[in-house]
Amino acid sequence: MRRGYGALSSELKVFSGHANRPLAEEICQRLEIPLGNAVTTTFSDGELYFQILENVRGTDVFVIQPTCPPVNNNLMELLIMIDAFKRASAARITAVIPYYGYARQDRKDKPRVPISSKLVADILTAAGTSRILTMDLHATQIQGFFNIPVDHLFASPVLVDYLRKLKIPDLTIVSPDAGGVERARAFAKRLNADLAVGDKRRVTANEAEVMHVIGQVGGRNVVICDDMIDTAGTLVNTALALRKKKAKRIFACATHAVLSGPAIERLRKVPLDEIILTNTVPTDESRALPNFTFLSVGDLLAKAIRSIHEETSVSNLFV
Repeated sequence: MRRGYGALSSELKVFSGHANRPLAEEICQRLEIPLGNAVTTTFSDGELYFQILENVRGTDVFVIQPTCPPVNNNLMELLIMIDAFKRASAARITAVIPYYGYARQDRKDKPRVPISSKLVADILTAAGTSRILTMDLHATQIQGFFNIPVDHLFASPVLVDYLRKLKIPDLTIVSPDAGGVERARAFAKRLNADLAVGDKRRVTANEAEVMHVIGQVGGRNVVICDDMIDTAGTLVNTALALRKKKAKRIFACATHAVLSGPAIERLRKVPLDEIILTNTVPTDESRALPNFTFLSVGDLLAKAIRSIHEETSVSNLFV
């Protein structure tokens, strides 16, 4: 039996949508409280229906729902849940979004395009969300899109701890693009490793190719560090570029295992010793490859939920 943190006040209640119920159940186990009682059904035309099956008046409610694929369904379910809790007179509603969908659309990089991550932030706020708890945003400035408090956690404590236990010699941390340098530098500092950067040219929204690797990787063991693996194009191209540069063992780690479209088939063909992921996004075990390793962020999220509920500092988790 896993060790919890001691029974909390009945004023705290945790509910889950359908997006990642196993993670919600683990968080509740860590907090030693039951998962909230609610039901979600779907009408024949696809409309969602949600009902809370217990009293939440005056309670501190946490709704766990990553907006992972199917993104729009999971986002709509989250909005409907938040509206239900608001109308049921919950004292505070925290949307726990381990993976924040639409995060890659955070700026106008072309004429006449939306800033969808800002739109999602506005919708969540309008629905009645009191605060946001999320993890490894694709762009940290998305926090500024909200006019409500945002607690932005990082999975690095979990990932770095695992990499440290592997005791990989001659280690270089590789960022697949310039945008991820800050994340890779933090990993490299904590692992006492060197740093390298891939020079990525994006062809389309889900297609990129790596032209150069900046830094010494020849004859060294490398870990490609990113926030997510979606179609795996960036990861595969980075791994192939590192292989051409005569890197020895090649590992990869990422927080969000989106793994959409051709991701699994692409990863099946690329020579990666190990791919280290977390459970912010649920993954079908039947699709998992032998070199996949999944780590849990349930303990980290449970600690954050407890701190928010008890009005204590969460800053020690922002590492």
